Amino acid sequence: MGDDVDDMEPARGGRSKKLIVVIILLILLLTGGAAAAYFTGVLQPVIDMLLGDGTQTEEVITEDAIEQAPGVPENVGFIDLPEILVNLNAGPGRQSYLKIRVSLEVADQLMVPQIEQIMPRIVDNFQVYLRELRPDDLAGSEGMFRLREELLLRVSAAAKPAKINDVLFKEMLVQ
Repeated sequence: MGDDVDDMEPARGGRSKKLIVVIILLILLLTGGAAAAYFTGVLQPVIDMLLGDGTQTEEVITEDAIEQAPGVPENVGFIDLPEILVNLNAGPGRQSYLKIRVSLEVADQLMVPQIEQIMPRIVDNFQVYLRELRPDDLAGSEGMFRLREELLLRVSAAAKPAKINDVLFKEMLVQ
C-alpha cells in the first residue's frame, strides 16, 4: 500500500503543472483579446465612458449646418443623363459593350433648364467618344479617372456658358 501512495504524488505534481499552464494560457488569451479589442476600437466607447464624465452627447446636424459647411457649394444642381449603351472598339471579330449612367454636377441650379435643352448634344458627344474607346482604356481606377476627365471636357464644351463641376458615375458596366 505504501507503493501506491508514492505513485500518486508525481501525478499530483503533474496536475499542478498542467493547471499552471492552463491558467497562464487563459491569462494570455484574455490579455491578447483585450489588446485586440482596444486596437480595433471595440473598447473605445467603454474607455470614453470610464475616462469621460459619463455623459454621452449626440451631434445633431441641421439643414443650416449642411448649407454652411465649408466645401459644399450653395447652388449646386444635379442632372441625370439617360443610360448610354455603346459598343466599344474591341478589334475585328470581337464585341465589347459599355453601359454607363452618369450625373452632371452643375455649379448653378438655375442653369439646369438650359443644360437640359442641350442634352441631345451632350449625349451625342459622349457616344461618339465612348465608341472609340477600347476595353483596356477603361481598366482600373486610372482608366475611370481618364474617362471622367474626358467626359467633363466634352460636356463643358457643349454646355458653355454653363459651368459643369463634375461628371459623377452612377453605373458603369463593361462586357
